[in-house]
Amino acid sequence: MTQNRAEVRVSGRVQGVWFRQSTRQTAEQFGVTGWVRNCPDGSVEAVFEGEKSSVQRVIDWCRQGPRQARVDDLQVSWSAATDEFNRFQVH
Repeated sequence: MTQNRAEVRVSGRVQGVWFRQSTRQTAEQFGVTGWVRNCPDGSVEAVFEGEKSSVQRVIDWCRQGPRQARVDDLQVSWSAATDEFNRFQVH
């Protein structure tokens, strides 16, 4: 099965609302590897790798995030997976 990579940046009220931990839980639920971290500008950045449909489900979840979040913008860049991850990490 072809593995895909998505680099994502989420803007809005996405820090201090359990966005990273919730993203990790969602990624693990769909078997997606990679990482998520807060950025200095208040956004959240993530890299997801896995089957395209699974990665897309995590991205779809990120469009709303956890209950306390407010997502104003989500940018996605797709490429081939690098297979550098064996799990999903919060940085």
